[in-house]
Amino acid sequence: MYKIGIIGAGECVSAFLALGFSVMEATDGASAAAALHAAAKTGEYAVLFLDEALAAAIPEDIARYADDPLPAVVVLPGKNGSMGMGAAALKNAMERAIGADIL
Repeated sequence: MYKIGIIGAGECVSAFLALGFSVMEATDGASAAAALHAAAKTGEYAVLFLDEALAAAIPEDIARYADDPLPAVVVLPGKNGSMGMGAAALKNAMERAIGADIL
């Protein structure tokens, strides 16, 4: 059975332990990239959620997994609100899947 993980600042992601997520704390882009690659390398994760502020620092690392079926890397808004990265990623994925911008 695959796992679900979340990468972000400790105070933001610790609540996800109650939902059964694997929590990986990261405070900067380097630690987020290291956690992302380590989790992806195990092959145990179906979904990895990533704090939007950290995702903004590592777009190339996230792009490495864009065409892989697992893990799906999903960007979530952080404690300071949305920066629009998640919506942009969804729009891009829909354009790639459908071949046109329907949004």
